[in-house]
Amino acid sequence: MELPQSFAQRMKGQLGPDYTRFEEALLQPPPVSIRLNKNKLPAQPNLPRIPWTETGYYLPERPQFTLDPRLHGGAYYVQEASSMFLEQALRQHVDLNQSLHVLDLCGAPGGKSTHIASLISPDSLLVANEVIRSRASILAENVTKWGSGNVVVTNNDPRDFGRLSEFFDVMVVDAPCSGEGMFRKDPQAMNEWSDENVNLCAQRQQRILMDVWDALRPGGILIYSTCTWNLAENEQNIAWLADQENAQPLPLTLDPAWRVEATSLAGISGYRFYPHQVQGEGLFLAAVRKAGEYEAPQRSTKKKKYKLALAGKKERALVNAWLVEPDRFAWVQHGEVISAIPENLFEEVDELYQNLYVIYAGTEIAESNGKKLKPLQALGLSQHLNKNAFRTAELGLESALRYLRKEDIGISGNSNDWILLLYEGLPLGWAKQVGNRLNNYYPKEWRIRMELPQVLELESLRGINLKS
Repeated sequence: MELPQSFAQRMKGQLGPDYTRFEEALLQPPPVSIRLNKNKLPAQPNLPRIPWTETGYYLPERPQFTLDPRLHGGAYYVQEASSMFLEQALRQHVDLNQSLHVLDLCGAPGGKSTHIASLISPDSLLVANEVIRSRASILAENVTKWGSGNVVVTNNDPRDFGRLSEFFDVMVVDAPCSGEGMFRKDPQAMNEWSDENVNLCAQRQQRILMDVWDALRPGGILIYSTCTWNLAENEQNIAWLADQENAQPLPLTLDPAWRVEATSLAGISGYRFYPHQVQGEGLFLAAVRKAGEYEAPQRSTKKKKYKLALAGKKERALVNAWLVEPDRFAWVQHGEVISAIPENLFEEVDELYQNLYVIYAGTEIAESNGKKLKPLQALGLSQHLNKNAFRTAELGLESALRYLRKEDIGISGNSNDWILLLYEGLPLGWAKQVGNRLNNYYPKEWRIRMELPQVLELESLRGINLKS
C-alpha cells in the first residue's frame, strides 16, 4: 500500500515513533465484526467480545455473509468494530430509559441507526436520515430488517431539519469525510484522498453542523464522528462549534485496556481509534451538550389537522391480532398500505411527515384490498410480530436461500393461506400456498443474486456459530 505522500508526512508528525506500527497495521487484513440483534438472537455466542459494546463480536475470518439467512432476517448486522463506540457516548451521557427523540443524520447504510434503535427505549423515536436517495433506500431496508418499529427513515438535506426547531434530544452526526480511516478496507478512499478534499470536507461538516443545530433542544446532546485522523475534520470542527454555540464538552470514561486515544483541543475532548492500537478501523468521536434548559411547548387545545390518516375500524380489526400488544400502536393507512406506529409517537411522526420527505415509518403491516389482506415483508421481520397468528414453516439452509433468491420452494400441504417462513426459528418473510402451489413473496429488490454453491458447501461457507 502506497500512502499519499502528504498524508504519510502528516501522520508521521502526528504519531511520532508509532508511525511504523501504524503503517504496518494498514497492510494487515481488516478485522471482521458483527453486532447482534438481541431481540431476535438472545444467545451469547462463544466469540471474542468487542469491549466497548454489549452486543458486538469479532469473527475469526470473513464468512460468506450473503449465504447466511440470519443476516437477511435481521438477527445481526455486519459493522466495523470502532464505530460501535457510539454506544459509550450514549450510555455515559444519555438516560436511555427516557422517551427520547433521536436523529441519526447521516444514517446509511444503517449500522449506527440499527445500533441506536437497540439502545433507546421502545417509547423513543429515532429519525434515520440519508441525503442520497439510493442510499436512503438501503437504509430503509436495513431498518426494516432490524424490525424495531419506532424508526422513521427520511431522505432530506441537513438544512431541512431547520423546520423542526428544538425537536431532538440527541443528534448523531457521522459526518461525510475524507475517509482516511477506511484506507485498508476501501482502496478507493485512498485514491480519492487529497489535502484539498480534506479542507472541502471540513467546510462541509461545519455547514452540516450549523444546519441541524437549531433542531437540537437546549440541554440536548450532539455526538459527532468521522472516519478520519486529521485535526481539521475532527477536533478543530468541534472546537469551532463549541465556540460558535457555547456548547459544553462531554468527556467519556475510557478503560485503558481499550487503547482508545483521548485528545483535547481548546477544552474539547475527542477520542481516536488507530488500527495499530485497537482491533478496528479509524474513527474520531466527540460529544457536546447544547447550552440552556429545555421547556416543552404547551400542547394546543385546538383540534389538530393531521397529515396521517388512521385506518378504519374494519381494517384495524383484521390486523389487530398480527402484533403482540396491538394496543400500543396507532394504525395508519396510506393508500392500500396499513402501518403501525407507536401510539405515543403519533403526533411526532405526523410532524415529521409535515416537514420532511419520509420514505418509511413504523412497521408496514399489510396491503388492504377490500376484505383481502396481504401481510407485508416488514411485518414478517418485525420484533412485534405475533407469530402465533400465522401458519409457519421451518426451512433448512438450502430452502431458505432459495426462498431469499425468490425461487420456487416446496412445502407439504394443500391449502389457501399465508405462511410465515422461518429459519432456525427466525422469520424470513412470506409465501402463500394456493392449492399445491407456493407463491414466493420475498421482495424482488432484496433478493440474493449470488449463485448458490453445492449444498454440501453451504454450511461451511455460512461459517458463523452464533449459538451459546
